[in-house]
Amino acid sequence: MVSTATSDPVRTRPYLLLGTTMLLWGSGFGSSKVIVDYLPHPVVAALRFGGGAVALLIALRLFRRSDARRASWRDRARAAGAGVLGVFVYNVLFFWGLSLAPAIDGSTIVPVMSPVLTTSFLLLAGKEKASPARVAGLAVGAAGALIFFAGSGGVAGGGQGRLAGDLLFLLSACCWAAFTLAGRRVLAGIEPLEATTYATLSGAALLAVYSVPSAVEVAWQNVPVHVWLNVVFVALGPTAVANLLYYRGIHAVGPASASIMMFLVPVVGTTCSAAFLGESFGTVQAVGAAVLLVGAVLAVTQGRLPWAGRRDGQGSACGRASPITSARARAVRRRRGTRP
Repeated sequence: MVSTATSDPVRTRPYLLLGTTMLLWGSGFGSSKVIVDYLPHPVVAALRFGGGAVALLIALRLFRRSDARRASWRDRARAAGAGVLGVFVYNVLFFWGLSLAPAIDGSTIVPVMSPVLTTSFLLLAGKEKASPARVAGLAVGAAGALIFFAGSGGVAGGGQGRLAGDLLFLLSACCWAAFTLAGRRVLAGIEPLEATTYATLSGAALLAVYSVPSAVEVAWQNVPVHVWLNVVFVALGPTAVANLLYYRGIHAVGPASASIMMFLVPVVGTTCSAAFLGESFGTVQAVGAAVLLVGAVLAVTQGRLPWAGRRDGQGSACGRASPITSARARAVRRRRGTRP
């Protein structure tokens, strides 16, 4: 008989799930930019997450485990509350920024700054240690961000409109960092699929209300077919599937390790934006992006990759055992009369 611990892909291959998430997110920047070029940004956000919410509701109906513990109303409300920040506020800022700046900027700022902000908060809260490598990485990252934003505001970078869009991307990264940090608390009493569904539903409902004034002015009959195809893609892939896999990843390895994987997103996003949209960085922006990425990787990883750690007793490839695994191991040792 195959044990549950070794057959569950969330425990045995959490970084494979997170890697898939980052590929979907990276491709979503360019695809969303295509839609924003034809539709108002509030409408695009509502379409993306409205479609994602419908897909997640269907998935919840079809794939929810029969033996899953029924979540309390408090658990559901907590998940919905996380969606207000991580879906509604995040996307209002993100799609507003996307209407002003190229997708290539967003694919660098959001995924790189989100783990940096997550790590910074963990350090300030005393939940992570402020090692010299982390402090140096944060300093280098801050310098890179300043260079990048200076390049955005220059004539070669695109002027004040691009700079304003990049600052909105930065604010959306702050929202995503908070959403990531809330993940463990949200998932304490609810399944990842259910939590993701309620978070997306609450955010999508607010986005729908927010988009009404813009939606009534759209000539829907003139929207090209390729725009609708992109709407379907971003609603299913980078939204419904990716958000579910990300929350499952947080549940398996924690917010700090999960956020490290976001460094894959700039590679995918930059490649897609350059190949399909013809976007590029100015020289100053490119230097800033490189410095920012180096500092971010150093600050978050301290030179250690989380998936390179030893395999724990539950078959997890994490660098350290999860709190659930650790608690189970302590219980076994107590029953055997051994010390930790």
